[in-house]
Amino acid sequence: MPRSFPWVWIGLLGLLLLAPSPAGRVLLDVLGGITLTLLLLPLFLAGAGVVAWQLLKRRIRVCPSCGLTSFGAPVCPACGTGLDADAVGVEQAQVFGGDAFTCRASGGVDAASATIDVDVVSSQDLDDEGTSPR
Repeated sequence: MPRSFPWVWIGLLGLLLLAPSPAGRVLLDVLGGITLTLLLLPLFLAGAGVVAWQLLKRRIRVCPSCGLTSFGAPVCPACGTGLDADAVGVEQAQVFGGDAFTCRASGGVDAASATIDVDVVSSQDLDDEGTSPR
């Protein structure tokens, strides 16, 4: 025996939504809150994921001698090399998107104290082969 469609219940629900009664307002508030939650929950989770990744990325260290990635250890678990802030190599900056100029691995120069001299050569100073006449 087929069931009939519940037109009576649908009509009562529609009347409850349209009627300016406290029960209709509560039902609209609940439906609005559920809709808002479903729309904003993915954005909130994405923001929390970005913050968590940034916190984890700060603690990941790459050993300058063997290349093993470790999580916040002061000494490399594989080879025993110290992983303090001054011994962290350029490899970590390249792998995790850091600034390679601030790494001081193997006697590198700090970018803040470096000076770059640039010689400007005009096209009139060049000879026929395209090299400088010096």
